[in-house]
Amino acid sequence: MDEQLQNATEPVATFDHLTGGDEGVQATLHGETLDVYLRANKRIHIAPARSGSEGGQEIARLHLAAGSYEIEARGDHPLWVNGKLVSSHLLQSADVIEFGDSGPMSQFCLCGGEEKPRKVVSEILSDAVAYLRTSRQPVFTRICRALISMFRRFAGQTTVLFRVGVIAALTSLGLLLYQQYKINVMLQSDLARERANIEKFAESLAQAREQALTPQDLNTLRDRIDETLTANTGRLEVLEKSRKASARAIAAAIPSVMFLQGSYAFRETSTGRFLRYIVGPNGKPVVDARGNPRLTLDGEGTIAEKRYTGTGFVLAEGGRIVTNRHVALPWESDANLGAFGGRGLQPEFTRFVAYMPGRVEALPVELVRASDDADVAVLKFTGASPEVAGLELSSIKLTSGDNVIVMGYPTGLRAMLAQAGKAFVMKIREAGETNFWKVAERLSESSFIQPLASQGIVAKVTAATIVYDADTAKGGSGGPVMDSNGRVVGVNAAILPEYGGSNIGVPLEKLQQLLQLIEAGKTASAG
Repeated sequence: MDEQLQNATEPVATFDHLTGGDEGVQATLHGETLDVYLRANKRIHIAPARSGSEGGQEIARLHLAAGSYEIEARGDHPLWVNGKLVSSHLLQSADVIEFGDSGPMSQFCLCGGEEKPRKVVSEILSDAVAYLRTSRQPVFTRICRALISMFRRFAGQTTVLFRVGVIAALTSLGLLLYQQYKINVMLQSDLARERANIEKFAESLAQAREQALTPQDLNTLRDRIDETLTANTGRLEVLEKSRKASARAIAAAIPSVMFLQGSYAFRETSTGRFLRYIVGPNGKPVVDARGNPRLTLDGEGTIAEKRYTGTGFVLAEGGRIVTNRHVALPWESDANLGAFGGRGLQPEFTRFVAYMPGRVEALPVELVRASDDADVAVLKFTGASPEVAGLELSSIKLTSGDNVIVMGYPTGLRAMLAQAGKAFVMKIREAGETNFWKVAERLSESSFIQPLASQGIVAKVTAATIVYDADTAKGGSGGPVMDSNGRVVGVNAAILPEYGGSNIGVPLEKLQQLLQLIEAGKTASAG
């Protein structure tokens, strides 16, 4: 609240209320003495002496003196100036006056202009500090009153330009805070999805662990191996005897049909850290209530890897390796892991190798390109390509009723262990070499990595799929589908148990389109 005092020869003087409201009254002095009244609403009113004030009590009087004003207490109303009790005082600019024990506080100001001045921010802040320093009210009351008065004066006593600037700044701050809130909500949502995805990956790892070979599995294989081996051998014998041409095709194709082994993990793109198992004091992975391993990006636990097997085959032309897209990019086909991509964790192969019949060493491979509209992909050896004849592509269009041969490694390591016999199973069991990678190494060293073959009849051919009834199983994905002459007519892709054991393959045309894209890319790169 501003009270302005002015005469023709004296500078403008104001009472700036530090508490008690924001309204002001301007009185013009013509050498007159002024009386200060306190109204019931705790606001002061200034009027010429002895003119009276309706509804107010006279509490002080002002006299022109020495280019300023002298204030004196009236009646029994105490008067404090700068925190000191006085009966009269010659006011100086910035003096703080408190009227009565519970009355308002004002700051006296001598102004050099003819008009009521606008306050700058520093002055308003300085006035608030002055009030806090001189008021005799409790600290909490003092702080609340100072803040309320300060904001009122910001709104009423500063320049229009300043107020517009403050409004613009507050609006910008509000928009920024809202934007930050939206970003935080989005980040929280992403973090929640990320946690859910990690839990899904842990569940997938638990399922893979259940499917992994254990000593008990080897004991079971030992007990059943004669029956399994007899059944597999009998099936191959029937197939090979049924058509000599097919037998020759199978024998010729075996060296070109590869057993693929892979493992992948998830790495945080920003830090390069892998997801790892949380291990307990005993060094074993910690699991949750559902039996799924707990994972973290911190710590020194073992990297959480998902392991799998598949089939691939070498082409005669160019020595390229053909398989399924879901074998070359396995995380895409896993329902538990598809949501990971693009959320800070990216899949990465930790190992991807191929075993070829008749060769001991594991050959590292990598992706060249995968089809965008079919379940087919092309790989290559990362080192020197082995010498192998490879498989030719058929030039004859496949039709319903044609015989086909499917080759691969269905059920992965388990089928090869069944073929290896009880003596081999017991040997690795006693040596404790039941590790996913060790088993494959021992099978390769003993020449037990050999693909299985089955024969069937084509039921349907479309531009996107081949449907046939040749026997296969999980692990046979990516194997060649051949005609009776051993030429490739498709790539084995999926099993349809709900349709009487029918299987689906990718037509040769889809493979040829992918090969053409790869050649076009090489030509463009060379150009």
